[in-house]
Amino acid sequence: MNILAGLDVPTAGSARVAGRDLLAMDAKARLRYRREVVGFVWQQTARNLLPYLTAAQNVTLPMQLAGVRRGKRGGRAAELLALLGVADCADRYPRQLSGGQQQRVAIAVALANAPAVLLADEPTGELDSATGQQVFAAFRRANEQLGTTIVVVTHDQAVADEVRRTVAIRDGRTSTEVLRRTEVDAEGREALVAREYAMLDRAGRLQLPAEYTAALDMADRVLLELEEDHIQVWPDGNR
Repeated sequence: MNILAGLDVPTAGSARVAGRDLLAMDAKARLRYRREVVGFVWQQTARNLLPYLTAAQNVTLPMQLAGVRRGKRGGRAAELLALLGVADCADRYPRQLSGGQQQRVAIAVALANAPAVLLADEPTGELDSATGQQVFAAFRRANEQLGTTIVVVTHDQAVADEVRRTVAIRDGRTSTEVLRRTEVDAEGREALVAREYAMLDRAGRLQLPAEYTAALDMADRVLLELEEDHIQVWPDGNR
């Protein structure tokens, strides 16, 4: 996340965000990238906001640093706070806000300069489940109404189920991807449909979901059989 946010400099591999090559950036380009292309929300609520500024002033600060005219900054801040359901917090300081309110104001700060991508590191890790739902509703509104791509890192499966696409990482490698979509049946009833995929890397390796291998007592090696249009995977009975 720190590499994608432009906070850490990658030393190898490749990293591209919104068409920008992070390995090719110098310090000046990286600063401009952080101001204009990505927004970031930390897990720790206190880390996202300056304690001596009001909520509205925290939101206008990134715009001021980016050179946005004063006349536009206040209106943009008010629009974002209203969108995220914390318009009544505009003149309050962080110490006067609940944890959920702080995180929603932090989302507004991250969105201030209209980034293409918003990165969030365990954004509900310090919140109870009800407050976490409010924060995710704010993320959803930002995604749907502003068109911002939102990437969330979490260890909480309940949080992962809130989004349309989940990529799981196990032992340092991408293991599975779940895509969710809403389908409407002939009677007009909506249902959320999820499909899980294993990720195949360039060497032909994949990680099977842990619950699948555990259910069939798979370990060490498995039997493979190539069919016309699929591959069968069987437990090795000779272990």
